[in-house]
Amino acid sequence: MKRTQHPKEFKIQVCKEAIDTGNAAVVARRYELSSNMVNRWVKEYKEGKYNDISLGVDSTPLETKMLSQENDQLKKLLGEKDLEIAILRDLIKKKNPPLAEKLEIADKWIKKGYVKQKVLKIIGIPRSTYYYQENGRVEEKKVSEGRPAPGYSIKKDGKKISDEQIKEWLLEEIAGDGFGYGYRKLTKQLRRKYHLIINKKKVYRLCKELDILRPQRQKRISYPRKLARNRVITASNQLWETDIKYGFIEGEQRFFFVCSFIDVFDRSIIDYHIGLSCSGQDVKQTLQRALLKRKQVDKKEKPVIRSDNGPQFISHAFERGCQEFQTEHERIPPKTPNMNAHIESFHRILEDDCFSRFQFETYEEAYKEVAWFMKFYNERRMHSSILDLSPKEFYEKQGTLVIKEVRV
Repeated sequence: MKRTQHPKEFKIQVCKEAIDTGNAAVVARRYELSSNMVNRWVKEYKEGKYNDISLGVDSTPLETKMLSQENDQLKKLLGEKDLEIAILRDLIKKKNPPLAEKLEIADKWIKKGYVKQKVLKIIGIPRSTYYYQENGRVEEKKVSEGRPAPGYSIKKDGKKISDEQIKEWLLEEIAGDGFGYGYRKLTKQLRRKYHLIINKKKVYRLCKELDILRPQRQKRISYPRKLARNRVITASNQLWETDIKYGFIEGEQRFFFVCSFIDVFDRSIIDYHIGLSCSGQDVKQTLQRALLKRKQVDKKEKPVIRSDNGPQFISHAFERGCQEFQTEHERIPPKTPNMNAHIESFHRILEDDCFSRFQFETYEEAYKEVAWFMKFYNERRMHSSILDLSPKEFYEKQGTLVIKEVRV
């Protein structure tokens, strides 16, 4: 019998659900796993073994070889870092060393047997410059390149002001009204208040020496919003809809969340997430499990994912997941739930046939009933739009059955 190797993320998800519900058997039944295996995973999860070893999977020779290669690479990187630190110590002995001194340091380390390319890269000398000098066609420079900093600035009346005095003024401005200014506005402030003739580049250099530069704003990654369009669905795995449904636990006075993925053609709930919270990362993992269940991971044409504009579906985590899985994600316009009608219809069924029938006292009870209903819905509940068959029966027989195309 072939042994299934479950991904680490899947095991962590199962452990979290088992801990939240307090009933590993219910979680094991949902995922069709052995309860002993789930209990073992939970025990190892609590012992913190996830960061040390793979759960429930013995290391293979290939994994051992990969670990050995990774270890060799880390040792190589560590050696390169030690070399870089030693070379930089030689460089910082002199402030702004000229090219001749840099070449001398490079020769010193190259003669010790280190690779030329690596040494030159650390020192910052182009290889062409090094070889040009090695052939005796470069004159040694005795002074540092560039004009040295004068160490002062001039006021409009001709008076010289030292850089140290300017640094004190900058610190005073930062402590006062200029706490939110960058180097450009600080330059304006020095010109207006102290009548200095000073360039913004010099103020930038002084602020950098004082370590008072404002952090540069990070450019936010924006994902293009793709609006849902009308489609004609003729088979399974062409369009999946997803949304989030809230349930209430009366005994604990808190909500729980159910995020489901439904196939528009065969009405199957391919996979779902249930938990006391629901983030973009949870939705991403649910989509990954759904793709694995339907064996769509390696397919060239994957299902289109349609959702509303909820925070989980516009999150960076979910959008990155769609890019990783190479699936197209489209969002319906605001106030148009009819474009996401199939998942909305399922959530109405979930509300009427499950949530409204019970008054949940604990999260474990809610988890158990929802897991049972999902299995019942997929395997036994008749659906009029698919010839009064259950979604599972229709999906298995759809090659021999004929129904109308679905227009969404």
